[in-house]
Amino acid sequence: MKDLPNAINRRDFLKAGTSAAIATSALTATSVNHAAEASSSTVVLPPLENKILLSCKLGMITREIDGKKLSLTERLKMAGDAGFDGVDLDQAADYTPAQARDAVRDSGVFVHNAINHAHWSQRLTSENENERTQGLANIEHCIRVSHAAGGNGVLIVIGRGDDGPAEVIEDRARTEIKKLIPLAAALGQPILIENVWNKMFYDHDAPPEQSAEAFVQFVDSFNSPWVGIYYDIGNHWKYGQPREWLQSFGYRCVKLDVKGFNRANSKFTDIGEGDLPWSEVRMGLSDIGFTGWATAEVGGGNVDRLRLVRTQMQQVFGL
Repeated sequence: MKDLPNAINRRDFLKAGTSAAIATSALTATSVNHAAEASSSTVVLPPLENKILLSCKLGMITREIDGKKLSLTERLKMAGDAGFDGVDLDQAADYTPAQARDAVRDSGVFVHNAINHAHWSQRLTSENENERTQGLANIEHCIRVSHAAGGNGVLIVIGRGDDGPAEVIEDRARTEIKKLIPLAAALGQPILIENVWNKMFYDHDAPPEQSAEAFVQFVDSFNSPWVGIYYDIGNHWKYGQPREWLQSFGYRCVKLDVKGFNRANSKFTDIGEGDLPWSEVRMGLSDIGFTGWATAEVGGGNVDRLRLVRTQMQQVFGL
């Protein structure tokens, strides 16, 4: 039988078959790679329907159980097991951005914020330029860690009032924070200043009915949506009324730290204990239409202890 003019000969057929096999193999490999990439980049989200999201500090979660050191992933899982919506990574100096990202992905527990407690020693108000430079680097690291983890903010303590005259130390801190704003904006991480017992913006030894005016003026001096307030409810009760402070803060109040305090003996307490008027807190939050993260900052431990803290938070916020 003669070859037909348009017939495919054996050589062409084998060549076509080989090409098809290679193409199919490449397509399969590409599909597998895309599936693996999708799996490795799983996005972890907190509950999207909650007006107030409940969190605990990473530092509240035990580092070991029965002599076994726990990984960051295991500790985050404990917060999830206790029913928290997320975690504030207040030990950010211990982890790289990649480690934070991977732990969130592997645990399935959201991290909403990052903190480096070296801000007390490496202060933006320090007279020592090297300390200010290191403090700046610490906050930059926190910004990158929070971004990698999927979070939306960093808490900072800017310094101490005894570093110098108020106008001098405020200017030092303002100068350094302004350097951070471009990075914060680029990565979507607000710089949130906490009200702490650092003798700045209020008189630590004066009677408690003080206003938040000086604190608000400092935040407003940046004229930036990337600088706000991480309002510590327990810390403030030494100085003033929570509803009045919240009304003064308004939109500037982005996140909350939560612990109890007793004015009578100047002592921090568990959430819901002491004499802090939580009804005033709730009204103040309602006044400003607050929606966001509330993070416990009390003694921690195992899952049972964390679960108790979460229950206390639900009670004081009426959730």
